Amino acid sequence: MKSALLIIDLQEGFFQAEEMKGRKTDLVDAANRLSEAAKAVGVPVFLITTEHSRDRSTWTLSMLDDGQGYLFHGDSSTELVEGLSTEDVTRVEKTRDSAWFATDLELRLKNFGVAHVFLAGVTTSGCIAQTARDAYARNVRTTIVTDAIADSRPHYQEAALNQLVEDRQVDLTTLDQVIDEWSVPSGPSF
Repeated sequence: MKSALLIIDLQEGFFQAEEMKGRKTDLVDAANRLSEAAKAVGVPVFLITTEHSRDRSTWTLSMLDDGQGYLFHGDSSTELVEGLSTEDVTRVEKTRDSAWFATDLELRLKNFGVAHVFLAGVTTSGCIAQTARDAYARNVRTTIVTDAIADSRPHYQEAALNQLVEDRQVDLTTLDQVIDEWSVPSGPSF
């Protein structure tokens, strides 16, 4: 079963909360290690980012209700976090929590024959969880790399992961476990 790595929302705007500032360096390091290991064995890497239009056409209901958007094209909040490796990765832009919603991700993954995705990035209770649920709805197996994700509300992260596991929508693994598996001379077995 061919796999892909999805690195989600490692953009400056997601690291403004105090709880997230301290996680940035660790997440960049984890994403870079995952990306390097994936590319070494031919696992495609997708960098998923969020951007909205100022004209309100891509705003979520809560943004519309509040009359205030964010993550606008060209703003510093949409810039990738410093140090994130983007060499030989495919970028997919989204406007909602799920990387699947109104993007061409599904087509790209089908073209690669991908039936299993690994998720890293932020925010666990939002974009990671929704992307995982939508992968499940598409019969794409999903594994979340637990030490390569973060949430500004740790108790939400724990609850989201517990629910996804209990609902049998994801598997959980660690960065070292994925890298070890991808390092096996015969290639990845997942």
